Amino acid sequence: MTPLSPLQQGTETGGDTGVTTPEVPDTSQPVAELLADVGVPDQLAGPLGQAIVFLVAFVLLWAIGRALLTPLVRRVMDSRGLDEHAKAPLLRLVTFVMLFVAVSVAFGLAGFGNFLTSLATIAAAATLAIGLAMQDVLANFVAGVFIYTDKPFRIGDWIEWDGNSGIVEDISLRVTRVRTFDNELLTVPNSQLTDGVIKNPVAKDELRLKFTFGIDYSDDIQQATEIIMTEAEDHPDIMDEPAPSVRLTELADSYVGLQSRIWIANPSRADFMRIRGDFVTNVKQRFDAEGISIPFPQMDLSGGIRLADGQTVAPESDD
Repeated sequence: MTPLSPLQQGTETGGDTGVTTPEVPDTSQPVAELLADVGVPDQLAGPLGQAIVFLVAFVLLWAIGRALLTPLVRRVMDSRGLDEHAKAPLLRLVTFVMLFVAVSVAFGLAGFGNFLTSLATIAAAATLAIGLAMQDVLANFVAGVFIYTDKPFRIGDWIEWDGNSGIVEDISLRVTRVRTFDNELLTVPNSQLTDGVIKNPVAKDELRLKFTFGIDYSDDIQQATEIIMTEAEDHPDIMDEPAPSVRLTELADSYVGLQSRIWIANPSRADFMRIRGDFVTNVKQRFDAEGISIPFPQMDLSGGIRLADGQTVAPESDD
């Protein structure tokens, strides 16, 4: 009978502490005996048997996890209708869990039970120290989880925050990558996107655009309003429902402000800029054709006094 190793004796009797611990089956013992039978020295047969059992168990567990668990997780995510950008980090998390479980079980089957206990203690202390040193990273990680669950934006959305704007290209559990309209790539910590206000103009199926046209005080407000409404109704990309509208919203120093409100469907940044540009251009051309002027601010540098009727009185001369 092969004598028990100190590791096995400590497992069966609980060592000198007097506490009985559960017996862990040491599957490496038969492998060590087989190696000893084929001529491997006894001092090498035990460690080599444990290493072989660890490698075989790890490979088998990893292969089973990849063949069964990963497809199962994919089917569950598909059944819940998760977006493609949400699947990648969740699958990476599942892979990490499978790796941890495979290593832990393989260590146990190889007879390293006490080693796992010590490793768990060291890992807990290290986790605490790392957690204190990486508070910002953890905050970004938690913010990334909130982004996946709350879905304030998705990959491909146009978002605006803190004076920045761009198209979301990638969302990870730590940072979000945004491509600006100047083709610059911004890597934004997730906590910045969850702690502040984010504007997502394309989150809904419809987007309202506003633009204020300034006309001269002497121009016909009704005529200008009809021109704006006609151009909005004739544009193929401007929605009929909700209907366009025009309101007098401002009586400025040099112009009367008519604010137009139009709606577009399935909005994007490109559609927003193109449709607004076309609409404003068409209105400006109609204004020019029908004699409606768009005044600009003027400054009188003559030093005279402007009266209420618009006339200017020259200052008195010292002569």
